[in-house]
Amino acid sequence: MAGIKLSKLKKIKDKYEYRNRLWKLNKPIPSSSKRKKMMVLATKNIDKEKKVKIIHFGEKGYGHNYSKKAKELYLKRSAQIKNKKGELTKDDPWSPNYWSRKILWPKNKPATGPKKT
Repeated sequence: MAGIKLSKLKKIKDKYEYRNRLWKLNKPIPSSSKRKKMMVLATKNIDKEKKVKIIHFGEKGYGHNYSKKAKELYLKRSAQIKNKKGELTKDDPWSPNYWSRKILWPKNKPATGPKKT
């Protein structure tokens, strides 16, 4: 499976060096991709080993969390997104859907995001 073992990364204080950059695990930052809003070095336990992978999420130019109704519809729709294996992605930390739901469309926060970015 994809990803790299966390144990192979150099740890500097509370950050890890990966692809010539220091990362805090599971802490989103602005994306280096021209098309995406954010990226995160996400962790996942696979075969009793913690692995990491960079996930880019949130399409630039689209709004997020801008109204109560939009949030309700997005969360309902995105809860049904599946990966190629047919598994739901809303609880998979290696899916952009998981991070979009958690960071851009948080369930327990008011809808105050931008209509466009």
